[in-house]
Amino acid sequence: MDYVNLGRSGLLVSPLCLGTMNFGPRTSEEDSFAIMDRAHELGLNFFDTANVYGGKRGEGVTESIIGRWFAKGGGRREKTVIATKVHNDMGDWPNERRLSALHIRRACDASLKRLQTDHIDIYQAHHIDRNTPFEEFWEAMEVLRQQGKIIYVGSSNFAGWHIAKAQESAARRNLMGLVSEQTHYNLLTRTPELEVLPACDDYGIGVIPWSPLAGGLLSGVLRKIDKGRTAADGMLAQLDKHRDKIERYEKFCDELGEQPADVALAWLLRQRAVTAPIIGPRTMEQLEGSLRALEINLDDAALARLDEIFPGHRTAPEDYAW
Repeated sequence: MDYVNLGRSGLLVSPLCLGTMNFGPRTSEEDSFAIMDRAHELGLNFFDTANVYGGKRGEGVTESIIGRWFAKGGGRREKTVIATKVHNDMGDWPNERRLSALHIRRACDASLKRLQTDHIDIYQAHHIDRNTPFEEFWEAMEVLRQQGKIIYVGSSNFAGWHIAKAQESAARRNLMGLVSEQTHYNLLTRTPELEVLPACDDYGIGVIPWSPLAGGLLSGVLRKIDKGRTAADGMLAQLDKHRDKIERYEKFCDELGEQPADVALAWLLRQRAVTAPIIGPRTMEQLEGSLRALEINLDDAALARLDEIFPGHRTAPEDYAW
């Protein structure tokens, strides 16, 4: 495994990040343990979770599964770069959500307890909180760092100007600021190319794309349907919307002799500022299959062909001006 720096930081992570959203709701605890063990065997050291994952409001089911896996010992915690998130609704009371200093402090302590660890490697804002100033956000994160409860800070779902504002606020406090940004980015969703990716590239922030397979649309969905497998109603609606592109994409993957899911991940790894796409396997087969993406070398001709199928964006303002 060739490890890469997370943005401008010295932290080395695997070029694929193990997403754990399925642990609990779709994947049993036993299977989740097996997937995480296998991830380590394959060299994946970067795991992502969130306090709201697990399907039961306020319970942090997925974090608790990871915590019980850490508790099995064998160097599991020491080998893992664990990232979790704070922002979303954890209860009925007004300060059980978003990014106030009070909620950040309480949420961090709760995540540490569920994860059965004394620190979080990357503590991420799950979304922007328009009602909390960055001065308060950074003060809360600075206190957590001083207490040894977190090491790095990341963001998720920030716009480009949010990233710029966050970094300038951190700089005024002589802080490192954000080291990562999780953004919705894939061949079908290329809006981040306008401002998010350029901002991250300029500030040295590692991009961690979520939904790299567009909810399954880029995983060979037409092949699966042809074999008699069913798809969710929401996916079928999106497939109807993008069928022409998906047909052309799967045909091109056939020409390459590669699986569509692997090509989608390999494409992301060629994009500016991207550190590690988040893969969210439900099964061991899906986990092991993802590693093929690291071996695919898309040349300029292949990248140009993908741009023809899925037109992207130039950096703002050139995309919409001169």
